[in-house]
Amino acid sequence: MVDIRVKICGLRTVADVEAVAKAGAAYMGLVFYPKSPRNLSLPEARALALAAPLGLAKVALVVNADNAALDAITEAMPLDMLQLHGHESPERVAEVRARYGLPVMKAIGVADEGDLADLMEYSLVADQLLIDAKPPKDHALPGGNGLSFDWRLVAQRRWLRPWMLAGGLTAANVAEAIRLTNARQVDLSSGVETAPGVKDAGMIRAFMAAVAQDGPPILR
Repeated sequence: MVDIRVKICGLRTVADVEAVAKAGAAYMGLVFYPKSPRNLSLPEARALALAAPLGLAKVALVVNADNAALDAITEAMPLDMLQLHGHESPERVAEVRARYGLPVMKAIGVADEGDLADLMEYSLVADQLLIDAKPPKDHALPGGNGLSFDWRLVAQRRWLRPWMLAGGLTAANVAEAIRLTNARQVDLSSGVETAPGVKDAGMIRAFMAAVAQDGPPILR
């Protein structure tokens, strides 16, 4: 069985971290975006980062953050990756990668085939790509909206860097999404929540079981 790596984003409590780690996720996402219901203060995020067990990668999600904001985040807690989820240019991605010495994941919103060119451009400067559903115009949140896109747009495609599929994934559809796209990494937030920002351990376990195609969740 192919090992599918899972990122669960928008954690807000130590219990969330424990649930994600126990279920076998590879990455945990910490959100630094005031408009998000999953936004964390630096002390809150530091507590979660320090609670993460060895092997669970800690990812900081930011949206068009300047150097001052990134300095504060990276100095406050141990991190394994930065996720740029705004309108950062390829030049800005390269700058962030060089300045902080951390792997950078760039999120790209996809709605139609015209958006795919950005994936190749950003694959030249980012360490990983996150392919997400493009939010509606003027929407407050760039991700975490529970929206999906036509997965056939990225089916069996290859880029220069590892990539992660996101956008509206749930326990009910993730196996089909993986089958259609051949994704080896998936990301979700709202798909394991009972309300915005409220993670559910049972939904996390169900999602991980579905990723394993009805196999048991991997326990750490």
